[in-house]
Amino acid sequence: MRTAGACLAYGSRVLWHGLDLDIEPGQFVAILGSNGSGKTSLLRVLLGEQQLTGGSAWIAGQPVARGSIAVGYVPQKIAIDAGTMIKVRDLVRMGMDGHRWGMPLGGPRSRREIRAQIDELLASVGAEGFGDAPVSMLSGGELQRVRVAAALASNPQILLCDEPLAALALRHQQEVAALLDRRRREHGTAVLFVTHDINAILDYVDQVLYLANGQFQLGPPSQVLTSEGLTQLYGAPVDVLHVQGRIIVVASNDPHAGHHMSDDDHGAADSDPAGRDRAGRDRAGRDRAGRGRQLP
Repeated sequence: MRTAGACLAYGSRVLWHGLDLDIEPGQFVAILGSNGSGKTSLLRVLLGEQQLTGGSAWIAGQPVARGSIAVGYVPQKIAIDAGTMIKVRDLVRMGMDGHRWGMPLGGPRSRREIRAQIDELLASVGAEGFGDAPVSMLSGGELQRVRVAAALASNPQILLCDEPLAALALRHQQEVAALLDRRRREHGTAVLFVTHDINAILDYVDQVLYLANGQFQLGPPSQVLTSEGLTQLYGAPVDVLHVQGRIIVVASNDPHAGHHMSDDDHGAADSDPAGRDRAGRDRAGRDRAGRGRQLP
C-alpha cells in the first residue's frame, strides 16, 4: 500500500496532509491518534469509500477502488440482534463474493467447493464447527474470529482493521491479535490496525502511524511513542508515562488523564491525547522504519 501527498479535509478542518506511506507486504502497522484525528477516515479512503482531498493512494499497484478483492476489512465488534438467524457460513460467504454483482469470485463453483472453502477459512481462524450456528449465538471473541475469516475470503494483500479488539475480553483480544499476526507472517498480508490500546498488539507491531493536528509521525514504537516526539506533534506538552511495564500517553496538564472518550473521526473534538492513546511495553528492538515523516 502506498500514498503520496495524501490529504483529507472536511471543509476548513484538515485531518492530515502530506501523508506519504509505503507499507510493505507483511508489515503490521498500528494507527494511533486522538479523537477526530482521521484514523477511521484513513481506512475509509483505502476502502474506496472516501475521496482524498488531495494526493493519491494505491493498493497492490492500483488506485484504491471500492470493492477491491486486494483488501480485507475487519470492523469493530458490533452487537448482533438476538433474532438474527443468518448463519456463520453465510457471513463468510459474503466475504467471498459480497463485494460485487454477478457471478461469485472465481467463476461458477459447486456448492460442495464453496462449502469446503468456507470450512477451510473457519478452520484457519479456529472457528471450525461454527459454520451452521446463527451469528447471534456467538460470543464476542467467536464473532470477531468469524469476521477475520470473512475478511480473508478473497485472499487479500492488505487487512484493514478498525478497532477489532474493542469491547473484547483480554483473552479474546490476544487470540484475535495472534490470528492476524499469523496471517501476515504466513501469507505476507500487510495489516493496518486502528486502535486506542496498543498493548494487545505491541508484540507484533513493526511501525506506528500517529495522527494528530493534521500531521503524522511514522516509525518504530520506541521512536514514535516518546514525550519529546508527541509534544512536537501536538504542539503542546505531552507525557509518555511508564507504569508497570505499560506506556500511557497523556496531556501533561490534563486533570482527567486516562479517561477514555468515544471515537468519531467526523466529530468536532480537539486533538487531545488524554487517555485515548495507550501503548504497551516499549520495545527498542523494533527497527523496521518505513517511508514517511520520521521523528528526529
